[in-house]
Amino acid sequence: MGILSGNPKDEPLHYGEVFSIWTHLTVNYGFIAGYQTFYNHAGDEDLRKVIEDIIDTCREETKQLEKILKTNGVALPPAPPERPVARIEDIPPGARFNDPEISAALTGDLAAGLVTCSQVMGMSTREDIALMYAQFHTGKAQLGAKLLRLNKTKGWLVPPPMHVVYPEK
Repeated sequence: MGILSGNPKDEPLHYGEVFSIWTHLTVNYGFIAGYQTFYNHAGDEDLRKVIEDIIDTCREETKQLEKILKTNGVALPPAPPERPVARIEDIPPGARFNDPEISAALTGDLAAGLVTCSQVMGMSTREDIALMYAQFHTGKAQLGAKLLRLNKTKGWLVPPPMHVVYPEK
């Protein structure tokens, strides 16, 4: 039996998997802190709920990523402190992120996360890592769909120019 057969959890991680997981964990730490800040700035209750869902998703991913790295003897990256909850009224209007800006940033981050999850799935040799990233991908796609619906409902979606083919006269 070869080194890459049997129980995937008994197989070693290759350097690409270690780097991807470690980097993903670093990014998630930053996202959690940043999204807590966005939560403090958001005025729309529906947007605040989506931010909570995204933070919860990041925390769940983080638990899984930390466990894998610890199990494989890889030191964890440093994490920033949790952000305190602030009242939106205490943030000066000129210093505040507005709701469409927050939503656009979240949308971009989720889209980039989908690409990253696909990349890690494609380069993984351990089935459990590929399946974990497939799970992350599905979660991000669901959050992206929820955010797209919110953007359309609130009028925050700024579509690119539409290509309309007109019949020739």
